[in-house]
Parts: sequence; structure tokens; C-alpha cells
Amino acid sequence: MSLINILIVDDREENIVALEALLQRNDIQLFTTTSPNEALKLAWDNQISIALVDVQMPEMDGFELVEMLKSNPRTRDILVLFVTAISKETKYAVKGLGAGAIDYLFKPLDPYITSAKVDSFIQLARSQAELKKKNEELQNYAIVVKNSADIICTVNSDTLKINSINPAVEKITGHVPASLIGKNITSLVSEAERPSFKEHLVNVIADRTAYGVFECKFETVDKGLKWVECRVSYRSQMLFINISDITNQKNYQSELIKSKEAAEYGRKVKENFLANMSHELRTPVNGIIGLSDMLRKTEMNDQQMGMISLLETTSQSLLGVINDVLDISKIEAGKFSIVRAANDVHGIIKSVYDLLKYKADERNIEFILDIEPSVPHYIMVDSLRLNQILMNLLSNAIKFTESGYVKLKVSVLQTHVDKSKLQFSIEDSGIGISEDRIARIFDSFEQAEDDTAAKYGGTGLGLAIVKKLIELKGGELNVSSVPAKGSIFSFTNWYTLASRPNEVKPSKTNVKDLQPFNNVRVLVAEDNLVNQFMLSKILKDWKVEIEMVDNGRKAIDKLLENDYDLILMDTHMPEMDGYQATRHIRNELEEPKRGIPIISLSAASFDHEQEEALASGMNEVLAKPFQPYQLHEKIRKVLKVIELEN
Repeated sequence: MSLINILIVDDREENIVALEALLQRNDIQLFTTTSPNEALKLAWDNQISIALVDVQMPEMDGFELVEMLKSNPRTRDILVLFVTAISKETKYAVKGLGAGAIDYLFKPLDPYITSAKVDSFIQLARSQAELKKKNEELQNYAIVVKNSADIICTVNSDTLKINSINPAVEKITGHVPASLIGKNITSLVSEAERPSFKEHLVNVIADRTAYGVFECKFETVDKGLKWVECRVSYRSQMLFINISDITNQKNYQSELIKSKEAAEYGRKVKENFLANMSHELRTPVNGIIGLSDMLRKTEMNDQQMGMISLLETTSQSLLGVINDVLDISKIEAGKFSIVRAANDVHGIIKSVYDLLKYKADERNIEFILDIEPSVPHYIMVDSLRLNQILMNLLSNAIKFTESGYVKLKVSVLQTHVDKSKLQFSIEDSGIGISEDRIARIFDSFEQAEDDTAAKYGGTGLGLAIVKKLIELKGGELNVSSVPAKGSIFSFTNWYTLASRPNEVKPSKTNVKDLQPFNNVRVLVAEDNLVNQFMLSKILKDWKVEIEMVDNGRKAIDKLLENDYDLILMDTHMPEMDGYQATRHIRNELEEPKRGIPIISLSAASFDHEQEEALASGMNEVLAKPFQPYQLHEKIRKVLKVIELEN
């Protein structure tokens, strides 16, 4: 409970002490003075509720003091009791009441009467303060309602007629507020939505304590439509409704939906294009690599063998460029995934170093490997992507270094429980990069200088892929460089420590060691002539009996006519693709043909395409380009043929 401030003004100190003794209680705060001038200051500064004022004082009598208090808006509401020893004649009482007092206390003071009167005035002061507070709140609410951008109205719950409504209704709907008083609230709603609007109100009334929120359309004076959000509550036979104009939000949402649909459509078109490009690019490369492998097994002179080696090197280089383009596309399409597993990071680093050492040696560049002893061996990492990052950064360092050195340093920056923060730093003494060009080298198809591609080759995709891969893995890439002196590319990331994984016995990759498949009949659905030839040659070398078709429809027809042990199904084919053909086989045919093993031979590079192949009913997916031993393993797996141990 807040304290009531009481001011005592008397020119005699002993009278003040006597009043203080009579009035002492916990719910009041006393301010006392013998000076009328100081009394004015105390009243101004302390929000006095009650004043006990002596009538006869030398400087200024009580009547004058009270007149001054009542003349000031800040002190005019003080409840004044005159304390006097002069006559009780009517003229003095009238003079005091005329000055603004509300009662008198006569000396000598009666303790009981004094306490009783002061107590009643304390209660009156509290009621007055509460009333004042309520009035201020009502005034504030009235200002808010009047100036609100929302329509605020009260509605009779029985008739749904409007009792009051603020000016915002005119701005939103064009209706003058006074013209709507007594009208049914549903008259503001578009005709088509009136039943549902009324139902919402009825539900709120029926629940009585509910707070309803719903959207609908209001009709404007000029027959236009505005989207509004209604918030309704029910109290004492009255509905209180707040109505917000949400037309702009609705239009914005509509535009967002259209934009999202357009983006989804564009993404789908892009995905389909990339899927087709992946197939169209990888399929011929698969044929080139396969035919090169076959040619190598034929009798050739040294010159022809050299040409085959060049052909294989060129195909692998082309495949690398295709993979880079597709990797960038997959990352930008959000279809790229990081797969972490327990791997020996020392082994990954050493294999990259060994692979690129010969390139450094060819250019007479010192290639330094520095792995700190504290670097853990086994961590959870996507070995393929870490290999890709290191290969790109180190290949660039070697390519752009004419003389001097390239150094790969791996160190531990921090360790916390089961995690280590590793830093991979690639330092070179190469051509360097100017400061204003550093940011651009990470953009797709950009290089440090305009003539870099002409001098050194490359697509400008390597560093873009590196940056995106590092960010996808949650790492950070930093670059520092001085033109003509060299560069340092470093990336850091936290890695979870892992136990040594179980060693998997490597598969035999020598074609001569691959066992034939006796009495196995395979249907191949492949539309590319080169791949048809290559698959036919590989399978016949394995003693497989094959039949070849060039689309999914023909594959189904052949399967209906004959029995096969396995189908090798390309996914992208004319008339009926591999997905459709597989779904038809799994859903429409009878056993045992419904359950025939199917291996997808797809040039697809997107994970979702491989998932779609498995979802359509294919048993395994083999991505093009592939090596013969990989196909052999897949066939052996689905046919459950156990390889004989030597």
C-alpha cells in the first residue's frame, strides 16, 4: 500500500509535535514546517494529499496559504483541514471553506475526533488518488482507441449491433464511424464470408472465456476488399473486437508464395538440367575410359601404348573438370552432403603428398610435408572431401610456383575433451596475389588475374569448391599473400577424435583376377552405342550371356518374353527411363520376374537421383564412369556369388 503524504503547517513547534504524536501510523508520511513559504515548496515537491494548516500565523495566515495552494494546478487537489483556536462563528467557517478547506479541527484538539477525521480523510485521499488514476487510464485508453490504426469496436453479443467504433474504420473501409452505430457488424464483411464471420463470433460467445483470432475480408465503401485480422473477446454481454488491416501482408505473402513457387520451379528445372548434363557428360567419358582400358589389353606397339596413356590422362582430366562443375552446381543447389567417418588423417595427407610429389619434382620445386606429432591419427572426417580440398590447394600452389618451395603443415591449435582443432596450412613461394584480387579468387570461374587461365590453365573452379567445402564442413579458410613472394592458404576446423576403424580387405582390381559368371543371363538396357559395346565386351569376357535393348519399354517386353538372372538398367533413356521401367517391373509383373535383381548404371551425380533409383526398386546403384571390377563386385553382390579365395 502506498503512503499518504500529510503536511502539517503551524507557527508553533509544540503544536506540530502534538499533532505528530496523534497522527503517528504506518500508512502515512508526515511533512512539517513552521513557515508558510516552505509549506508551499513542500507541497509542490512531495505530492501532498492532506494538509493540516493553522489559521493564525505571523507571515501569512492559513486562509492566504490555502488560497495559494488551490490556485496552483499541481496542489489544488490537496484536502485541507484548518486547525484553529479562534471563534467557531459561522463567518470564520465560511471564510475557511471559501478558501478551499473541507473541515476544521478546533484547539484544544480532541484526540479521538482528530484521529477519526484524519483517518476519514486518508481514506478519502486514497479513493481520490485511485479515481484520478482510473481517470488517467481511461483518458489514455481513449487516446489510444481514437488514434489507433486498427478498428476498435464494441458489439452487442445478442444483436451483433455496433455500440461504439473508432475513427480507424473510415481510413480502412471508408465508412464514417457515426453511420455504423447500431448497424450489424457483419455488414462490414464481404458477402461470401459473412456466415463464417458470424460463426466465429458465435463460437467466442458460446465459450465465454475464449479469445478468438481469425482472418476475413471487409468490403469498402467503393466495393473493394480488404484483408483484416479480427481479435475478439467476450465480457458481460459485449464483444470487444480489434480489427487490423493486413492487406499489405497478405499481398506480400502472396508475392512470396509466387516467388517461392517460381524459385522451386527454377530449382527443379536447374536440377533436371544438371541431371541431364551429368548423364550426357559422364556417359561419353565412361565410354572413352572403358574403350581405352579395352585397347590397352590388345596388342599394340610402344607408340600406340603412349597414345592410349595420353587418351586416359585426357579423359581423367576431362572427368575432373566435369566433376568440378557438377560439384559447384550441387553445392549451390543445396544437394551436396558431407559424410563423416573414422579415417586416418595422416594417411589421407600422405597419399595426397605422394600423389603430387612427382609434379613438384618435375618443376624442381621443394615439396615439404610437416605434420606435428600432436596431430591425432584417427578423426571423424569426410576423407573424399578433405582429399579434394588438399588436392586443389596443393595443385594450385605447385602450379603457380616457378621456383622455391611448397609446404604443407598440419598442426593442432586446440584440444577439448574428444575434439581437436586442426589447422592445415599450404605455403608457397609462388607468384602471389594482390590484395584487391584475393576476394575474387573464391568466385566461380574467377582467377587472380585476367590472363591467369591463358598462362597456367584451369577453370577457376578449384578455390570456389574449396571455400564452399570448408564452409559446409563448418571450417574457416584464411588467405595471406604478397605478389611475387608467395601465398599462405590455411583452413581450420574442429574434428571429433575416433578409434581406429576395422580394416576392410581390399577388393581385387586386376581384371584377370575377376571370376567369370557361369550360366548367368543378363538383360542390359542402355541407349548409348559406345556403352553398349563396352558393356557387351566386359560381360562376354566374364562368360555372361547378354541381350541388349535401348530403352525401358523394350526391357519390359524382353523380360516378359524371356528369363534373366539380372538387369543392368541405365536411368536416362528415351521413351521410358530406368526409374519408370523398374517401378513397372516391381509393381505390375508377377513373381519371380517382379523380384529380378536390377543394378542402376547411372551417370547421375546427385544424391537424390541415386536415392530415387533405390526408391524405384533398384537393388544397387553404380555411377558412371566406373571400372570393370566395380561392376563385377555389384553383380557378385546381387547374385550372391561367393568369391573363391586364392
